[in-house]
Amino acid sequence: MGMIFEDLPTTPTSEELIDKAFSRAARAGKAKGGLEAQQSMLQTAANIISDNLENVVTAWPDFEYDAHPFYYELADAIVDVDALRQSLSEVMWASRKAREIHEEYQPRLRKTDVDTARKHRKQAFARLADIVEQVDDHLLQINEARNDLRHLPEINPDEPTIVVAGYPNVGKSSFVNDVTSARGETASYPFTTKGIGLGHFERDHIRYQIVDTPGLLDRPPAERNEIESQAVSAIEHLADCMLVMLDPSAECGYPLDSQLELRDSIAAQFETVPVLTIANKTDRAEVWDDSRTDAMNADYTMSVETGENVETVLEAAVEAVDYEPTLPFEEER
Repeated sequence: MGMIFEDLPTTPTSEELIDKAFSRAARAGKAKGGLEAQQSMLQTAANIISDNLENVVTAWPDFEYDAHPFYYELADAIVDVDALRQSLSEVMWASRKAREIHEEYQPRLRKTDVDTARKHRKQAFARLADIVEQVDDHLLQINEARNDLRHLPEINPDEPTIVVAGYPNVGKSSFVNDVTSARGETASYPFTTKGIGLGHFERDHIRYQIVDTPGLLDRPPAERNEIESQAVSAIEHLADCMLVMLDPSAECGYPLDSQLELRDSIAAQFETVPVLTIANKTDRAEVWDDSRTDAMNADYTMSVETGENVETVLEAAVEAVDYEPTLPFEEER
């Protein structure tokens, strides 16, 4: 599906649209004379207004049907989708209204004298301008939403996806860089200062996506603001497997107990997805006494530093995802 918002056109302001419509209309009028000039002016202005307003609306995807739930939730975290839809429907109303004004006035410009026709045409122009000004706020809001959504990360929600979580400095980005072909791709989210880490790798001709979300899944839920919480619920639609990384040496600056609490809260939130607990830094032998290992209840241990078990962890994640590609001849259920 690719990114659904990146090609949205700039939305004109009401002033820009009125200027454009009336200056084109003036040119159309100059090319003709008499009644024909007035008719041509009205038709040009009404068409430009109606078409431009309609194009503003049709450029947007239908959130209910065209947007994957991941993008829907993400968009809703950043802009209020309901308010945006309201604005889009007001602009659609204005587009239809411009056509109605055209239909109402066009007959009055036929069998009459030029002065009367000019008067009617000016009246129609005043009403057209009024309609466009009525949706001025909506046009601004739509353009703002477009600017906010254009730079959402290039994440393909249809690819099998492994999400990596855990406190800062436990080795997540080193792990992502280690197992993916592209070195440190980052995609920026409008609401976190740190870019999202995004990498890809292939297994059995299937492309997997691995995502690290600094600023979101690296602290307790209570510390997330509303937008961040909603972004996390968007990630629930994306994740096919969750790796929670721990640093038992606590060199990352967070005690193991806090790390385990974060692990438990993530497991609770992502309950429909396999969650694997991965203890990193086995190269720090002094931290690996048995009591700690028991307390962690880790599914796997590894060292990104030395490369020990990194492949094993990746294989486990791929197995947990359990992705079955839809073959071309199978109907989508």
